[in-house]
Amino acid sequence: MTTTADDVWRLLAELATAQKETERLLKEQAEEALESRQEIRHIRQETEEMRQKTEEMRQETEEMTQKTEEMRQKTEEMTQKTEEMRQKTEEMRQETDRRFQETDRQIKETYRQIKEVNKQIGNLGGKWGRFVENMVAPACETLFISRGIPVHQVSQRVKKRLENKTLEIDVLVTNENHVLVVEVKSSLGVDNVKELIEDLKEFRQFFPEYNQKQLYGAVAGIELEEGADKYAYRQGLFVLAQSGETVNILNDEQFQPQAW
Repeated sequence: MTTTADDVWRLLAELATAQKETERLLKEQAEEALESRQEIRHIRQETEEMRQKTEEMRQETEEMTQKTEEMRQKTEEMTQKTEEMRQKTEEMRQETDRRFQETDRQIKETYRQIKEVNKQIGNLGGKWGRFVENMVAPACETLFISRGIPVHQVSQRVKKRLENKTLEIDVLVTNENHVLVVEVKSSLGVDNVKELIEDLKEFRQFFPEYNQKQLYGAVAGIELEEGADKYAYRQGLFVLAQSGETVNILNDEQFQPQAW
């Protein structure tokens, strides 16, 4: 078969077309390869970023794990300390209860002893008071004669009730015209004088049988507290006190008794 010039030009034309197509394909492949490399670079970059973030997250997770472990240990320590405090508190409560019970027992025992002492003091005071009255009462038979008050009768512990009230007189001295109320104390104080004055104000209500007689008052004591004798004197009361084995009137000759 003879190759003609037309055949050659046709082949050259086809070759040129094939070359252009090849160049186009190569260009497209080159562009695709370039895009692929960019994508791969981008993917690598994202992968690196993700790796770094993952590493950061891993470190943070380890830190959190460490902190969590520290917190767990601290929580255990606090739990242990709390338990120790609870046990100590319970021991203190039990000890407090024991001491409270012991204190309560001691208080009750102290109250019992105080009650017993008060009872003994009361008994002693009563005996001492009667002893003083037994000294004063006989003396009253002669003491007031020098003050113009003759004595016809001396009575001890005269008691009278009126409704719900009671008036008790230690020593009561009487004659035809006079009645004398004597308050006797082992230790005489101002308050005792005030109590006698109140009794004198109510005396006639309790003893109306003496309404026609002049009423006087007197206080007597083995021991006179400071100011008690002067206060009684100013209130118009006789003041009796022990002098050796006898009882004397301390009021001077100018004294004028208060009639109640």
